[in-house]
Amino acid sequence: MTLTVQLFARARELAKADDISIELPPGATVRDLRLEMNGRYPELGRLLAVSAIAVNHEFASESQALFADDEVALIPPVSGGSV
Repeated sequence: MTLTVQLFARARELAKADDISIELPPGATVRDLRLEMNGRYPELGRLLAVSAIAVNHEFASESQALFADDEVALIPPVSGGSV
């Protein structure tokens, strides 16, 4: 399945894109998504470790299953500092 992940703030700057497409096998979880993103977009590595992932407008746990029609977003921390 192909998921489109919306990027915000620093993630958008690092990836130089508003969103990215990630191919995952059926039954993949948020953790699988995070690992695949880290491998394909190493510039997001440190930020991925401290960012939340939202699925269908709700914060998701690492074990949450993903489906092709899910709306996914990477949400970096918003407080001060840089990554």
